[in-house]
Amino acid sequence: MSLILVTGGTGTLGRPLVELLASRGAVVRVLSRRPRPAPAPPHEWCTGDLRRGEGIEEAVAGAGTIIHCATGRGDIVAARALLAAARRAGRPHLVYISIVGIDRVPVGYYRSKLAAERLIADCGLPWTILRATQFHDLIARGCAALARLPVLPVPAATSFQPVDAGEVAARLADLATGTPSGRVSDMAGPQVRAAADLARSYLGVSGRYRRVQPVWLPGRAAAAVRRGGLLAPGHASGQITFEDFLASRLGAGTAAHAGPRRAGETPSDAGGQR
Repeated sequence: MSLILVTGGTGTLGRPLVELLASRGAVVRVLSRRPRPAPAPPHEWCTGDLRRGEGIEEAVAGAGTIIHCATGRGDIVAARALLAAARRAGRPHLVYISIVGIDRVPVGYYRSKLAAERLIADCGLPWTILRATQFHDLIARGCAALARLPVLPVPAATSFQPVDAGEVAARLADLATGTPSGRVSDMAGPQVRAAADLARSYLGVSGRYRRVQPVWLPGRAAAAVRRGGLLAPGHASGQITFEDFLASRLGAGTAAHAGPRRAGETPSDAGGQR
């Protein structure tokens, strides 16, 4: 198995991806802005910055596959720098993780992700792109931040379909060790859930008591999300529910407070696109 470079290998998705690839016997190299931690991990490490053009040539050298997980401000600049270095290094397989709905919800970050997708598709290298819905981690962090308020506000008439980062990592690992496939089927969590429902589950499992208050958000982006722009009900391949995730992170002993489980429900059973 050829060397696999993972950009953003210390992030929510990158960490489980690197661990999974290594457990399968892959030679893995991480490109991160952070210095190599101590004790040293078993995989290779390159410190660099895609947006500043630092450390990229060393990172891509000898890589047969590049999984691009790094994201944030400057996605287009980062993608251009990575692709230029990859072309100079040979013909590695580019695997990119993107987001469901970036072509339907008009926000700047999504426009950057869509532009990065197009750069990869037109780069002349073999490529695979997977779009996934929001991670459970993101929903939980949002709930935790808003739960600091006396009343927990959530977007009204809005649903999400969160997916487990570990399950997305497994899908990416399969794609990275397979043949380049272009744009593959989206990956979404097992349930479409109203934002208020997710917030109540978080409060129940975390043992907090707040009133959940739906708030109507103005603007084209909020309207697109209300129409289901971030959902992929036809691609609910994830198995781990939001309650499963919360129980694993916050303690299984409190899971009974999370409300009814919906592991066997279809997306329409779980509330659909409201």
